[in-house]
Amino acid sequence: MEQRDEVSDFLRSRRDRLTPQQVGIIGGGRRRVPGLRREEVAILADVSLDYYARMERGDLSGVSPQILESVAKALRLDDAETDHLHDLARTTDPTPARRRKPGRPQAVRPGLQRFIDAVTGAPVWIRDRRMNIITANQLGLALYAPLLADADGRGNTARFMFLSPAARNFFPDWDQGADDIVATLRTYAGQNPRDRQLTDLIGELITRSEGFQLRWAAHNVRHHRTGIKRIHHPDVGDLELSYEAMDLPADPEWFMFGYTADPGSPTEERLRLLGSLAASATAPGAEHTVAGQPVSTDPNSRR
Repeated sequence: MEQRDEVSDFLRSRRDRLTPQQVGIIGGGRRRVPGLRREEVAILADVSLDYYARMERGDLSGVSPQILESVAKALRLDDAETDHLHDLARTTDPTPARRRKPGRPQAVRPGLQRFIDAVTGAPVWIRDRRMNIITANQLGLALYAPLLADADGRGNTARFMFLSPAARNFFPDWDQGADDIVATLRTYAGQNPRDRQLTDLIGELITRSEGFQLRWAAHNVRHHRTGIKRIHHPDVGDLELSYEAMDLPADPEWFMFGYTADPGSPTEERLRLLGSLAASATAPGAEHTVAGQPVSTDPNSRR
């Protein structure tokens, strides 16, 4: 992905979605498209037309954070979009010292694995920026067993979502989930456009999935922090789960997710059933493989 093209396409897509009425512009003459003109964005951002035009051509070198904030305000960007604009400016800066290098593959620390294993009443799992599931506790493994075993997904939530026929049944809100995954990948790509594994994944999905390709062209971004996830599990049926996403400062390329159910809800009962099924089906000391690494389901084996 050419970074200047990314900047240009992102700014144009945000400008095109705004109508003059949304920003308080009355009239403005005949328009070929409903979006704002460049000069209107420049006025709203209090910069010259030439300066904004240079930005929209993809050149953010030397643009101050204050001007980026002004443009973000003019284009009505939300928090995720504003952060994305700053990321794009940072990654187009020619100063090598400011370029972010992709993290190296790493093993799950025993202490981290013990921590998630200690959570027994809620599914907990960890994934990386490339949507690979790294590890999980026993209930997390049971919840995502169909995804982990899927030949098309290969333990990767993005591949499963867009390449596996099973995804639409497993995720009843498939369209929303697909939108979220693409927007999250777009966010990560803006933060680190030189991550070869990430760009290879995006290229694969653009080539193999029209649904991914169309969503990628929309240039939407989002923060993946909290929300509701609906899953249809083949063993226990429909689940409606609240999720929380957590950064891992010691492992900045990884993110931890925890799912909970409303107390007394059918989902809470079904999670208990899933946990019982997983416990009875798994022999002590048995190992699962996640992201190519063995993950024991016996907490004692990790001490």
